[in-house]
Amino acid sequence: MRPSQFVQYFNIKIFIYFLIAVTALYTLVFTCYYNFKDDGYILADWLINYQDGGFKRRGLSGSFFFILQDLTGLSLNYIVYFFQFIIISGFFWLYTKLISYKMTDLLYLSLLLSSIGFIGLLNTVTYVGKKEFIVFLLFTWFVYLLDRGKLTRYREYIFCAALFITTLLHEVVLFYIPYFAIALYLKTGKFEYKRYLKYFLSVIIPTVLILIFGKNVNEGMSLQILADRGVHPVYGIFYWNINERDYIIEHKNEYALYLISVLFSIFHLSYYLKFLNNRKVLSILLAGAFLFSLPLFYLAIDWGRWMYIHMMMMIVLFALLLKKSSSVYGFELIVIDKKFWITLAIIIFSLIYRVEMSGKGFTFQGILYRVCIAPLELLNKM
Repeated sequence: MRPSQFVQYFNIKIFIYFLIAVTALYTLVFTCYYNFKDDGYILADWLINYQDGGFKRRGLSGSFFFILQDLTGLSLNYIVYFFQFIIISGFFWLYTKLISYKMTDLLYLSLLLSSIGFIGLLNTVTYVGKKEFIVFLLFTWFVYLLDRGKLTRYREYIFCAALFITTLLHEVVLFYIPYFAIALYLKTGKFEYKRYLKYFLSVIIPTVLILIFGKNVNEGMSLQILADRGVHPVYGIFYWNINERDYIIEHKNEYALYLISVLFSIFHLSYYLKFLNNRKVLSILLAGAFLFSLPLFYLAIDWGRWMYIHMMMMIVLFALLLKKSSSVYGFELIVIDKKFWITLAIIIFSLIYRVEMSGKGFTFQGILYRVCIAPLELLNKM
């Protein structure tokens, strides 16, 4: 079959639905797997608590789950996974609703297939079950209401309250708050600085409180408290004792490889923006959003994770700009031209390389390697 004949039968929207389903199932299954292994990050990060030493960053969730355990008598593993399941499923469900009546094209699909997009989850299993899914859920819900013209003033304040609480669950939300302002600008077409201020204050105020009054994640009794409640992590957040800036310097050659991934991602996004209206302003705003998150790259070693969160936020953001469709299967037909070949090259390269969460910023062990080659290597070793 000739390429021109094949693309006539390739429904981009159905493929996106398939990718969402696979990614959601993968995320939920492995979140469950690591949760019931008492993983030191995917479970334990949700169990940082105020009982050990008082007020601290990320401690709200653990104390909340302790109360639920006291009321229900259930295992913390079950309680935490229940909320992880609701949050993760909610994000994928809302994203599906957001794009369902949108005209998707091959270039938009390329964002999902980016090594730091949906494929990033399949490439790096340690992304599953993390608290950034709360941010994804809130932002997707925000964009969905904005897109449908249902974001009332009352609902905006609800979002601000949710962002305030989310910051107490994980401070990472602070560094991605510009996307909420960008989404508002894209919908209204004008800058409303007073309107944006409440979103920034809703994450800055709790962050300042954490900086002034916050204790250490582990004040010495956290592991004992968890053991008394039936959870026994043997590594992870409660054992973390690394000077992250020194770690980055010591592994500077590996971290230098992130530059390759960043440059390719900039090229990818620049090519996408080329076909959007008002792309100059949007390019400046997105660059500003990235610069706003730079302290993260200085403070923590998870550079690949910070890049992945950016791409996921932009995937949701760009859905706001997709054309309306009268059908849930609506998509733009593929035309074999220069744009098609460039987009195809971007997709193939995205499937070839991988961005590690922390460590090697660029490897040729992408999803194609992990699906097609790694199993053969494992069979040979056996």
